[in-house]
Amino acid sequence: MSANVELQTSGNMWKVNVKVGDVVNEGDELFIMEVMKMEVPHEAPQGGTVTEVNVSEGDEGLDAGMVAVVIN
Repeated sequence: MSANVELQTSGNMWKVNVKVGDVVNEGDELFIMEVMKMEVPHEAPQGGTVTEVNVSEGDEGLDAGMVAVVIN
């Protein structure tokens, strides 16, 4: 079963820790957003293989609800 990891809030992408093909475990930090000078980490909701990464470090003006990473 695949999991879409959506942005929890609007902001800028500060750091992306995964790429397509990476194997992750539930709770692994996938990426960190910068929101109002605060770091907001997003974690894997399940283990599996990363099949899509739709964000890049330095992306600005991202909207909440955007699918950033897909894990199968």
